[in-house]
Parts: sequence; structure tokens; C-alpha cells
Amino acid sequence: MVKRPAGRTLLLAVLVLAILGLQARLWFGEGSLRHVASLRKQVAALQAENDTLADRNRLMSADVEDLKEGLDKIEEIARRDLGMIREGETFYLVLDRDAAR
Repeated sequence: MVKRPAGRTLLLAVLVLAILGLQARLWFGEGSLRHVASLRKQVAALQAENDTLADRNRLMSADVEDLKEGLDKIEEIARRDLGMIREGETFYLVLDRDAAR
């Protein structure tokens, strides 16, 4: 067996420890592959939530524009929520017998 100089053995041991340290950080530490995968899942969930909120905002913006431009939307809301009936209209309320019991 060939005997190595002590300096070379020490350098080899330091390099092996450095590689092991970097590998441990790659697999288990901050910025590890597992951590990055977790962050990607969080980003996907937040993006889906943002898309939902953006759709809701577009609908609300359209409602605001309708309210600004004409009375049709106001009348629709008044009829639906407040039970508005125009003068000259006849209102009929039909009750379902099964629902009344």
C-alpha cells in the first residue's frame, strides 16, 4: 500500500467534508429542492386565488360601469332586492303549496 503525505490526506478530507456539507444544504437546508418544491406549490395556490379575485374584480368593474351608464342596472337591482314595481304594473305572487307546508 502506498503511503500518502499528511497534507494531501488532510486536503482530501477537507474537500470531502465540503462536498458533504454542500450536498446536505442542497437536500435539507434553506433553498433545498424540497423547499423550492414547497414554494412552487404555494405560488401556484396564490396564483389560482389571484385569478379568482381578478375575475371577481372584472365582474364588479362591469357592474360599476353599468351603474354609471344607465338606469337599467339600477332598475334590475331595485326589482330584485327591493321588490320595486312600476306604476301601472300588476304584481302576482304565486306560492308553491309544497313549499308552504
